[in-house]
This record gives sequence, structure tokens and C-alpha cells, in this order.
Amino acid sequence: MYKRRQKLDDLAWDKNDTAEEDSQKRMCEPSICRQIEALVTDKCGRPARLKNIITGGFNIHYMLCFQGEDSMSDVTVRVPWPSTVQFPGEKSIYEAATSEYVRLKTRIPVPQVLHHDPASDIGPILILQRVENRGDMTDPLAIQGREPSLTPALNPGLPESKLRSLWGKLAWVLLELGKPTFPRIGSLVEVEDSFRIGGRPLTQNMSSMTQLAHIPPAIFPAESKTFATADEWYLELANMHLAQLLFQHNDVISSEDDCRNKYVARQLFRRLAKQGRLSTFGFAQDNWSAYAEEVTRPRLPTPNGLADFRLWCDDFRPANVLRSDSDADSVDKVAAVIDWEFTYAAPTQFALDPPWWLLFETPEMWRPSGVDEWSKAYGQRLEAWLKAVEEQEDGAAFLDGVPLSQHMRESWETGRFWLNYAARKSWAFDAIFWNFLDERFFGTRDAEVPDEELWKARIDLLSYEEQQAMEPLVKRKMQESEERILVEWEPDTASNYLAKILLE
Repeated sequence: MYKRRQKLDDLAWDKNDTAEEDSQKRMCEPSICRQIEALVTDKCGRPARLKNIITGGFNIHYMLCFQGEDSMSDVTVRVPWPSTVQFPGEKSIYEAATSEYVRLKTRIPVPQVLHHDPASDIGPILILQRVENRGDMTDPLAIQGREPSLTPALNPGLPESKLRSLWGKLAWVLLELGKPTFPRIGSLVEVEDSFRIGGRPLTQNMSSMTQLAHIPPAIFPAESKTFATADEWYLELANMHLAQLLFQHNDVISSEDDCRNKYVARQLFRRLAKQGRLSTFGFAQDNWSAYAEEVTRPRLPTPNGLADFRLWCDDFRPANVLRSDSDADSVDKVAAVIDWEFTYAAPTQFALDPPWWLLFETPEMWRPSGVDEWSKAYGQRLEAWLKAVEEQEDGAAFLDGVPLSQHMRESWETGRFWLNYAARKSWAFDAIFWNFLDERFFGTRDAEVPDEELWKARIDLLSYEEQQAMEPLVKRKMQESEERILVEWEPDTASNYLAKILLE
């Protein structure tokens, strides 16, 4: 049985590591630093001096001060890593618009975007007002003294009262972020001091697909494509999962049956998306799943799938929330929320799930045993999180007259949490589908079917055409596995091949 993240393309990963090392050296060269100083001097109208450089996973940050001024006037120049960050100009346009929208339209404190340019001589840039802070919310929540290279881990010794207080600050951010609604699914753009949904949802999974699996960008939605319904977006996500299986050349399958398992799971997930069923799963309108047949208690209604979409950040976590630097009593307060990349208006279903980051580590990377043990550990902490949300919402409704905490509780109980997580994560998909979704969707599997041949339990649910397409794909993927190369696809060829497998 699948328990952990499936392998990315090691050859693409190695190529990315080499490019990242080269770009780190280049972006720290004195000539680049002088260009940064000159750019800030020009845009801000006074001499600027570089103080420090901080590197992150997707961006490099240049910290600058102005001569004769205190640190309150400092700025940060945020630049995506050249050669490693995918769609950098597009990313910076959406990030700048989202950051300013949240700053101006919600109560969430956000650093002001003083200037942005998707195509400067240095590359795409954001010049941000610096916010005084004393670190992010990871520090008081995590075990201290771990190696910086390791993912943080929630401190098991935190008293529940302290944990709820800290989580309460994060819950407040999510409650505020969920208040604005949008008529379409997509990314925000700013046009003449107004904001609208004008670009495709640019997701973290799309970035990983191109960066770490060498999947051709041609299979993604066009940059200007937005989506009118939740069902349309669930279908697009399901298409991307199939594309990951088709176009990842190396390390994507380990055997013929592994390929069959992955193919069947993806086609079934896509079938449900195309039928409009993923958006209703676990809600009152779910009249199709095996889970719905077993549950007799009332369930909450499905969110409006035609409008009222909510902001969702793929990469939001405690590290995005900075703590105030001015609290004499050391009570943690929110100074600012940063890093708005991979944020877009998404199906409201996403906002109704409890956050995956309560334990810091993702389900598919949980050690030693993967998603099952993560689920147990998460369930033990969920009640404290829900109490923290309840304290922040103070009985106020979030959707359809129901508080967010109640939606989150039901999401975990029904498995909607797992559906949305799987929809967003191509390399976690197999572990989530076979452990938490398959039997909720289709009922108990035949106990005689071995874990290596899960596909045999569900192959009859595929159409004749889908079944006929499976063995040629298995043969092709096995042949591909014999030669470790990175394939450069022509855009039309890639799009046509995907359409063939999608039977379109």
C-alpha cells in the first residue's frame, strides 16, 4: 500500500540543484548587489545601501536601508530564483496584486508593495516595506534546537492553553482571509488601482511539476484562463494528476502494476470530477458515495460552486506569520503576514478544511510510516485547533450561517480534508487516494486483492475506452523507464498526447 510521497524525477531534481547553486552564486555577486541598490535608489528616490541577503526556497531577499534613516524605513527586495522558479514574471504579478489586495481589503497586516516589475534588468522584483518583527510563528510552536535543514516539528510539551493561544493567531488570519469572495477561480491582478481575477490559478503543484519532474508547461491552463465553477477547477486538477503520470519520464513507476494502480486511481478521480461529484463529496448533496450511504446524521450543504470563491494560499504555514516586536509582555501578536505566492481564488471547499500544517510536516513525508501515522497524530491535535478557531470566531457564522470550526470538524470526519489535499498534490495523490478516499468513494475493496494490485479491485469502474488505453500506457512507461533522459516536448505534441489519454 502506498504510504508516502511518490518519487519526483531525480534527474530533473539534480538539474534543478545545479541551476540553483549557480543562481545563488550569481545573485550574490557584487555587481548584482550594486544593481539592487541602484534600483531601490531610483524607485524610492533616496540613496539605498544593502544590509543583508536572505535566501528562501523560492526567492532571494535583499535587505536595504536608507542613509540617515532608522530601520523603520528599511525595505526588502524580493526576487524569484533565476532558472529554478517557474513562471517567475507571472508569479510576481499575482503575488504583488494579492499582497496589496489583502493589505487594503482585509484587517490582515501585510507589508506594503512599494514597487513591482515583472521584467526588470535583474528579473521580476517586488520592493516591500520592511516590518519590524521578532521572528515567525514557527519559533514558539516548534521543538527548539533541531537542525535548520529539517522540517520543524510541533513541540509536544506545549501546554494546551499556550498552543490554543498561538494557534488562535493563525486561526484569526484564516478567518480574515476567508471573508472576501470572488466571482471566478483564478489569480488576482491589479489594473489601474483596482483588483480582479484575471489570471489562471498558479499553484505550487504546477511549479513542482515543471521544476522537479520536467513536465511541459503546455499542458497547463493558458495564463489568462480563469474558471467559472468549482467543478471546472477540480477537473483541471485531476487532469494535472494524469499529466504527471504521462509526462514524468524518470522514477514515476516502479513496476507494471504500480503504473496500473496510478492510472486507475487518476482516471477514477477524474471521472468523479467530470461528473461534478468531487465538489459535493461529504456534503448534504452527496448522494453518490459509499460514505453517504453509511452516514445517517445531517450534513452541511455544499458551498455555492458558481461564485463566492475564497482566497487560498498553497504555501501558507506558521512561517508566513511574523510576530510583533513591540510587545512588552511577550504575548505573541501578528506583526505581518508575508509570502503570498501561490495564492488564488479557489473553491470554498478548500477554506473549509482544517489546515494541514498543524504538525508542520506533510502527511506524505511523515516519518517513519507515512500517512496513517500522520492521520493519527493529527487527529490527536485537531480538537485543540478547533477550540482555537471557536475562540476567535466567537460564534460568528462563516458560511451558510455555520461557524468555520464546524465546517472544519465535518471536513475531517467525512474525509473531505483528504479529497482536497489529494486534489492539490500530485505526488501525495496515490497514498491519499488508496488509504483515505477509494473506499469512501466506492465501498470496501475485495480483501483478496493484494496491495500491489489495487487496480484489480476498481478496473471494472472504468469505461471500455479507459480500460483499453491502460495497457499501451503501461508498455510505454516501462519502455521509458529503461532510458534516463529529460524529454523536451513540443507544446502541440504534449497537448495532443494528454488529450488522447483524456479521451478528448
